[in-house]
Amino acid sequence: MEPGSGFCYLRADMSESTLFETTESPVPGGSPLPDRLRPETLDDIIGQQHLIGPDGPIRRLIGAGDCPSMIFWGPPGVGKTTLALAIARELRYRFERLSAIEAGVKEVREVIQRASMRKRSGERTMVFIDEIHRFNKNQQDALLHAVETGIISLTGATTENPSFEVNPALISRCQVYRLTLLSPDEIRQVAERAFEKDELFAGMTVTVEDWDALFRLAAGDARTALRAIELAFPLAWQPGLKQVHLTREVFEKALLQKTPQYDKSGDNHYDTISAFIKSMRGSDPDAALFWMAKMIEAGEDPRFIARRMVVFASEDVGNADPFALTLAVSVFQAVELIGMPEARINLSQGVTYLASCPKSNSAYLAIDAALSEIRSGVPTTVPLHLRNAPTRLMKEEGFGSGYEYPHSYDHHFVHASYFPPGYTPKPFYQPGEYGKEKTFAERLAWLWKTRYQPKRKD
Repeated sequence: MEPGSGFCYLRADMSESTLFETTESPVPGGSPLPDRLRPETLDDIIGQQHLIGPDGPIRRLIGAGDCPSMIFWGPPGVGKTTLALAIARELRYRFERLSAIEAGVKEVREVIQRASMRKRSGERTMVFIDEIHRFNKNQQDALLHAVETGIISLTGATTENPSFEVNPALISRCQVYRLTLLSPDEIRQVAERAFEKDELFAGMTVTVEDWDALFRLAAGDARTALRAIELAFPLAWQPGLKQVHLTREVFEKALLQKTPQYDKSGDNHYDTISAFIKSMRGSDPDAALFWMAKMIEAGEDPRFIARRMVVFASEDVGNADPFALTLAVSVFQAVELIGMPEARINLSQGVTYLASCPKSNSAYLAIDAALSEIRSGVPTTVPLHLRNAPTRLMKEEGFGSGYEYPHSYDHHFVHASYFPPGYTPKPFYQPGEYGKEKTFAERLAWLWKTRYQPKRKD
């Protein structure tokens, strides 16, 4: 690798301060492929364009020549450390790296002391703390004064929600940026850059025969993707071979991990989600978990699974258990908030509840029946007594006249018409006989005796 190629090798054990001035070529195999290909500049980084793209906030901050204290929140392998290193290089900051697992208050104070001495001579220091959520309160408090006074520019990396794991006092002094999993296209760019730049593949043409297999193994993690390639390559290569083919079988053999036959845009995708939905509809939580596990293992977007659960909660559970929709929406929000792999637990809770609770498709049938009625061309004029009358003229025209306020009557109900004039009411909604809907059915039959009749018991 030639100097200036856009990549540098950062020693895995580097903990002392480093000033980035030169690029050294690594010896292939001397360090892991992900480390050898760690980008040096923002322009070299693949992914996170919402932060470092032309209009990204981090790009604008660097353009202004300054770097505030920040917390990078995101799953493993999405570039939190790489981004911090690139920012330090761009701004010529000294880079101090601490591991929250190994460092204590003593190490934190030593780093701050060195940064304070540099500040007096005009040098700036970025302190990068990996897994900052593992710092206890005393360790985090030790950073507060240095962050507030600008002695250090703190960059923390965490896979956990900082709102829960980082002291509010420290968060208030930092800008939190969310990093996301890399898309399949970005994982492909990472792999192709490796084939082009790393000396391990010099003079060879490397072809990935099954990109989907690599995407599933990587699951949005660039480091995992490169590690998979590094492990699979020796199994596919032979001395003198100029064409190397990385197949699904080679990846599985290298990682001792099966990749389910699952194409996110193909029949298998739709067949699997169909089996998942029908298992929940059939009140079989075990089968539903089985199909969901297949999707998770294959790298399906967990938000897609959660969205399908939200739809299912209304379509197949409905008012038999009104809480089902609340739970499904909460699961979707948890998936977005937590991310994988922990979100699998939220998904499991939602799926087992939805599969186990009573079922009703009455709400689903009701809206379709009402839509069908509207589309048939029936009159839809709103009767005067149901219209608002915000002005005197509208009142004089009879808007709102004759409306009977239900809360003024016994049981908060008055027998009135809420349909267009001359329209014969139809029972679009037919409550089921189970769960909460049994109560609804009984109440509606009592209120609207000519429209709803109690279901006969054979």
